[in-house]
Amino acid sequence: MHRVLIPPLAAPPALPRGDAVHCLEGRTMGTTWSVRLVAPAGMALDGVEAGIQSALDAVVAAMSGWEEGSDLSRFNRAPAGSWHVLPDGFCAVLRAGLDIAAQTDGAYDPTIGPLVDLWGFGPPAVPPGLPHGDAIAAARARVGWRRLCLDGRRALQPGCLALDLCGIAKGYGVDQVAEALSGMGIASFLVEVGGELRGQGVKPDLSPWWVEIDRPPGLDATPFRVALHGLSVATSGDYRRSFRHGGFRYAHTIDPRSGWPSGAGLASVTVLERDCMRADALATALTVLGPEAGPAHAARHGIAALFIRRDAAEALHEMMSPAFAAMLDG
Repeated sequence: MHRVLIPPLAAPPALPRGDAVHCLEGRTMGTTWSVRLVAPAGMALDGVEAGIQSALDAVVAAMSGWEEGSDLSRFNRAPAGSWHVLPDGFCAVLRAGLDIAAQTDGAYDPTIGPLVDLWGFGPPAVPPGLPHGDAIAAARARVGWRRLCLDGRRALQPGCLALDLCGIAKGYGVDQVAEALSGMGIASFLVEVGGELRGQGVKPDLSPWWVEIDRPPGLDATPFRVALHGLSVATSGDYRRSFRHGGFRYAHTIDPRSGWPSGAGLASVTVLERDCMRADALATALTVLGPEAGPAHAARHGIAALFIRRDAAEALHEMMSPAFAAMLDG
């Protein structure tokens, strides 16, 4: 059995224009993507697949920290005091990241690159382990979203600023694929990139795109299913990428304010939002805020979020924001 989430609809779902669900798959951003869609009769799926891959490749070319030639990597290497014209999408992501940074007092920070690399979760081949306190302090001195200046499409490199958009770029990629599909005349689809999802429309049998919310292993609770129509879902979890040292778990989500992996006791945070980019970044920010400040922030801003807390005995417990609880069917 599942607990069912029914989001409020801003508009009725578009009726499908085909009679079959087609599945397309590929790779991007070091992970996989998949799309299920209802295509108009006679549409060439090879062209659809190429359009999806092209949309995702453009995100990588602009915002990947692993590609030396990306716009992001070039900005990170640039000399102090230099201005750089960035692609429109890159600017949109940075502005959204700065907005969430301001709302969460820096719990999300797009300039966190030096800390991510130091802890072994970035492109440099750094083995997992505990860095020295002086190294953490030095990396923290290079981090700070307030140092990032945007003027239209131009960004100022103040010196040693290193962007890392891993906490928002996958969600943006999902949104870009959704826009590409809509531009091709496809009104019903479910997009997934590395576990982040966005759905639109209904299937040929008029049922919605149902997805099960990702949860950490070992949670003894009835799972949730959510109908995705004009809605995205993103999850941040310490079970996805972490290491253990001295009996402690160190997750890949770094707290920009302390320089240490988030140790606030949240095993995962799932956010439901219209835009996957925003859901992706908010899931990261709420994880960093922790089991008290995170739910308080979600309640204050009307964010639909599911928090799964890990106690001292490693037992898992659920908490729902009011906006998330309001979606429960019955």
